[in-house]
Amino acid sequence: MARIQCRAFLIVFFRLTVGIRTVEEAAAMSMNRITRTIPILVLLVIVLSLLSCSEQDALKWLSPSSDADVFGIVRLEVDVSMGEGVERLRFYVDAVDDAHKIGELSGDVSRVELPWFTDDVPNGVHELHAVASGFDGGTLQASVRVNVGNVSRAEAIPSDAVKMTPQTDPHPPQLHPAFADIFDPPVPMPGPINTAGAEASPFITPDGTEFYFWFTPDANAPLQNQLTDRSTGIYYSRKVDGEWTEPVRIYLTYYDEPSLDGAHTVRGDTMWFASVRAGNFREMDMWNATLLDGRWLNWSIVDERLNLEIGIGELHVSLDGNRITFDSSREGGLGEKDIWMTERVGGVWQDPLPIAAVNTENTEGWPYVTENELELWYTTGPGAPEIHRSLYVNGEWQPPETVLTLFAGEPTLDNAGNLYFAHHFWDPVEDRMIEADFYVCYRK
Repeated sequence: MARIQCRAFLIVFFRLTVGIRTVEEAAAMSMNRITRTIPILVLLVIVLSLLSCSEQDALKWLSPSSDADVFGIVRLEVDVSMGEGVERLRFYVDAVDDAHKIGELSGDVSRVELPWFTDDVPNGVHELHAVASGFDGGTLQASVRVNVGNVSRAEAIPSDAVKMTPQTDPHPPQLHPAFADIFDPPVPMPGPINTAGAEASPFITPDGTEFYFWFTPDANAPLQNQLTDRSTGIYYSRKVDGEWTEPVRIYLTYYDEPSLDGAHTVRGDTMWFASVRAGNFREMDMWNATLLDGRWLNWSIVDERLNLEIGIGELHVSLDGNRITFDSSREGGLGEKDIWMTERVGGVWQDPLPIAAVNTENTEGWPYVTENELELWYTTGPGAPEIHRSLYVNGEWQPPETVLTLFAGEPTLDNAGNLYFAHHFWDPVEDRMIEADFYVCYRK
């Protein structure tokens, strides 16, 4: 309808301006008269462009751009204007029907954005449609084509990567004899989680049904490769009927806003994670995300008090959310990295206190505190990482005990007492990591 009205306006404007009504009159015009009308026609073009008569001008895609290569989460953003205002805006992929709807927004909107999770569709070319409905009953539609290219873990792992096993491991993890009556010997975590890539930063929910971890396809690749390989990041698996499901990627930013995310912990519908990205106070800061309809959204940086002043690192959050146990290289510590605790009182995070019973001149970090807050598990060095445990007795943390040795770190436990941890397969000749997997010591 808009184009028809513009064409009618053009015809009327031309006839009134030039003064012709018939073809015969046009033929009788002199060249001088045509020359005099040229400036008027130029003005006509300008007026028409200002009136924005076409549909595309009224509903314009801002993101993604046409034929963009996308993955992960895409920001769907349009600029829309309608005479009586926009009542509703809907987004679709490949077809304009309910089965292909991405989402919708209602209210008087003019410029809006909505996240689109591209893992909902197969890789390849897809067409995105934006449909705006006005308060006057009018409808506008604009489309853009994109190429989706998500990369799975299997696709990202180098073809020459070696999958290590306990039989080929030069330094298998060892359970300390003092804990042999508490735990079974360590074994690789069952299911599809371990690969020939590097898995690290394990976190299991207290009920033992959700497992979060970090993955990169090549442990020895430069950080820049991890930033651009489309597969490095946080993953999630769920235990269903006693079996772990195939892990899926958790995206925590838009595809065109690069970040490196990891070091995560989950409390209910809130995830804490470390990130290297724009907007940080430091090179790496802690961020939060909120679980909404099965997706982690509303990414926001943790406040300046915790990140910059207290200097939190990898952390564990108490059940009530008012205590954070974390590692840090802040002033006042004993070693390269130490374990600290801060408490929130009256909504304010207090100055942190070091956990003196476990801190040494070496490195102590990657803490995990059990739900009852009576056990502190952590990783220590130097040399091959070890897992230690300290008990909280009569209001004080006790001297730590060695639980696991030989490249064992990042402990996490479920409420049944099963101990999950990361194990690095180390090449003693080349002095480098080959890959990394998760192991578990089941509670007896």
